[in-house]
Amino acid sequence: MSTQTATPDAPPASPPRGGAGRRSTPKPPARRSGGLTSRVMVNAVLAVVAVYTLMPLTWLLIASTKSYRDLFATNPFSLGDLQFLANLNALLEYNDGVFVRWLLNSLLYTVVASGLSTLISVACGYAFDKYAFRGREKWFGVVLVGVLIPSTVVQLPLYLMASELGLVNTYWAVLIPSLVNPFGVYLARVFSEGYVPGEVLEAARMDGAGEVRTFVKVALPMLAPGFVTIFLFSFTASWNNFYGALMMLNDDRLYPVNLGLYMWNQNVYQQPELYPLVIIGSLVAVVPLIVAFLCLQRFWRSGLTAGAVK
Repeated sequence: MSTQTATPDAPPASPPRGGAGRRSTPKPPARRSGGLTSRVMVNAVLAVVAVYTLMPLTWLLIASTKSYRDLFATNPFSLGDLQFLANLNALLEYNDGVFVRWLLNSLLYTVVASGLSTLISVACGYAFDKYAFRGREKWFGVVLVGVLIPSTVVQLPLYLMASELGLVNTYWAVLIPSLVNPFGVYLARVFSEGYVPGEVLEAARMDGAGEVRTFVKVALPMLAPGFVTIFLFSFTASWNNFYGALMMLNDDRLYPVNLGLYMWNQNVYQQPELYPLVIIGSLVAVVPLIVAFLCLQRFWRSGLTAGAVK
């Protein structure tokens, strides 16, 4: 009786057609509905914040085109007689152009004080970061305490000191207190830690550069994005410095624009013609802030690679 044996080299049986033997491909996980819901909620919150932010500015822009009668006789968000140019001309000519002087005073207080304050803050933050000296962290703690103290609390002591020095009702009474910026020092130290590598400073010192030259020629260009950020914070704070100017100044020729508009607004019941001037003056006073942010915002987008070692 003969038996048949299967050869060991026989090919394996092919899998049946029709896809029964194919390996099933796992399906991608379905997107969670919770992610879509959270995204909708975030967009809704951003939309509410945008409306809340832009609505007063929109009303200010529309109201600046109205006469005094139209301000109270028409819908708040409807255009009036389109008297924007007439209101602007009346603003610039009122009381021998005092508004222009207020605007120039604000630019003086803001640009000079912000530039010097930012430079001082960056130098102090750089020193706190790169130099080891006795009591460094304790002194930095004092700076942080200065961040926590509201500026209105120190206005009365500043006024008393300015009165002793004979600086009340002068430009210096507003400029000098604006040079101190504890929050700017804190930000400058943070930026110095991230933007300025210690290896670059050591290389500059080995090449014979002194400490001042190392800071000016090496560290300061690397800190340009941080410098602009601190400058914008200081610019905004100086431009909106209302209470300090109110305490220090009595002469209306020295007023910044916000204090001058406040004084006009206090007299609108006795002088109703000032009401349109206050509105269009408020719109004009916002323009420098918008221009500053639009011109300098590109520096905020610079990454930490701006000061990286190549």
